[in-house]
Amino acid sequence: MTRLAVARALLFAPLLAVLLAVPLALAENAAPATQTIVHGLAPLPNDQRVPKEMLPPGSFDPDPGPNDVIYPTQHLTIRFNHEKHVGKDVGATCKTCHGAANRSTSVADSLLPPGMVCDACHSTDHTDLTAVKPGDDASGQCAYCHEGYKAADGNAVLALAMPRANLLFSHKAHVDRNIGCAQCHGAVDKLELATRDQLPRMPGCFTCHQMPDSASRGEAKSACDTCHIRGDRGTLIKTMFASGTLLPPRWLHNSEHTPDFIERHKAVAADDSQFCANCHKEDFCTDCHDGRVRPRSIHPSDYLNMHAIEARMETQKCRSCHEEQSFCLNCHMRVGISESSPPADKQVARFHPPKSIWSDPPTKPGHHAFEAERNLNQCVSCHTERDCVACHGALGVGAGFDPHTNGFVHGCATQFRRNPRPCYVCHEAKDQALAQCQ
Repeated sequence: MTRLAVARALLFAPLLAVLLAVPLALAENAAPATQTIVHGLAPLPNDQRVPKEMLPPGSFDPDPGPNDVIYPTQHLTIRFNHEKHVGKDVGATCKTCHGAANRSTSVADSLLPPGMVCDACHSTDHTDLTAVKPGDDASGQCAYCHEGYKAADGNAVLALAMPRANLLFSHKAHVDRNIGCAQCHGAVDKLELATRDQLPRMPGCFTCHQMPDSASRGEAKSACDTCHIRGDRGTLIKTMFASGTLLPPRWLHNSEHTPDFIERHKAVAADDSQFCANCHKEDFCTDCHDGRVRPRSIHPSDYLNMHAIEARMETQKCRSCHEEQSFCLNCHMRVGISESSPPADKQVARFHPPKSIWSDPPTKPGHHAFEAERNLNQCVSCHTERDCVACHGALGVGAGFDPHTNGFVHGCATQFRRNPRPCYVCHEAKDQALAQCQ
């Protein structure tokens, strides 16, 4: 490098440094409006899971969150850090921002802090919500608190959706009894953004409402209609909402309406029938138990073929739902399986195929011998052993149809031990032929 080039470099170096510093300074000044915000977007930094000790009382571990029907889904578009505001940095209290809660007697009341509460610290002006004036520093800019804010949209912010809870609740009644916010909402002061996960849990409510007469409980007993909206269809509480159907949880008397509840409900109802009456009218139960409505799960798919076996074993059980004269006999006579059925020469349905197929030789598909081997249980649902030996017995109507197979005597002792009743249909107890099997 020539001496002239070196001199020029030394002369213009300070000027070059200033020129390079200008866009850097401008970028730093513009940073607050475009910086990446990582705090206040979730309950904990990096969207960590909230530990059980910070959740409202009555939360489980793992906690499924509050009931979706009671507390409809919210859409939060606000960035906020509770820990920073309640802590040493600001020193605010719950009442500072949510003072309206002390006077609220309905869940329809809006308890979110108005924008004017923020103005004192952030130098903003929310007096006219159609023309909000931002503050001087970065924390006073609209985008600092409102997600998705774009100045090009006319300073409009995304709407915040916080539907009312499907409950009856009075904040004032609880505040008057010195019940602190944390007793229902958990450790909000240690969180950043408070979500619906900090809403009260029903088991936590019972810690006070199931207490004996006391100042904490007051007159609000643990009856369902103390907190739940009354129904309008003969039920004590309303169960159908736009957010879904309200069903009991598993921890409440083991009454969660899962697919197995059809088997479990009898124990729940037996323990406390009035508990079921909180939601169901009496005819909801009697329609099923009196037989007017037959749930598909009561009988298996092949029950038409197998029902006779159970009917012979427990006729009283069948009659708990069915009338013998109007339900059983009509069907039996129609298909020709009762003793009083019309004669076979008339055009009536028969339970068994015609004699030429059912009993005449030779044996072929459809013959009763095949059917008996395929499913003997179906035969004995109507017939006893005596019906069989009338033909198969050595001295019976169909003499020659010996029920004993070749070599039967070698295994007859085993058969006799299993069930001696068929043997006594033909043999006397002292029959010599039977003695070798005993």
